[in-house]
Amino acid sequence: MTEKLQLVVSNRRHFILGATAAATLLSLPKLGFAEDNGWKAAMEGLVGSSEADANRVSIELPEIAENGNTVPFSVAVESPMTDEDHVKAVHVFATGNPRPDIGSFMFTPANGVADASSRMRLGRTQDIVAVAEMSNGQVFMATQTVKVTIGGCGG
Repeated sequence: MTEKLQLVVSNRRHFILGATAAATLLSLPKLGFAEDNGWKAAMEGLVGSSEADANRVSIELPEIAENGNTVPFSVAVESPMTDEDHVKAVHVFATGNPRPDIGSFMFTPANGVADASSRMRLGRTQDIVAVAEMSNGQVFMATQTVKVTIGGCGG
């Protein structure tokens, strides 16, 4: 049994069509992980461009996450939680995820304390940022790094 090898010569139309497809693919935005500034744009969309103080917010999460699919975390904000001075919201961001906004937690003085816990998915080693909005317009922020080893998309 013999096979014939056939040489196909592209014409100008096929070449232009292929070149156009390649140019279109190259002009698309990079897919995958967000740039480190993507979380800043998400944060500014929620709290504006306020300067964030680096106190009163604490993040509790593992230093090393063996499974990036379910990383537990908790966020707490020091506040008297009175009508005049309370936490309105806490927003959590993962700086290296394709969608950096992890979640937002809303509070009122009736909560008594401003703390929340949940789980998040992390695709790789990155910083977690918690931003607290206060009733008087102040913004507080805390950052912590988590190293993802197994189960994520890299380390």
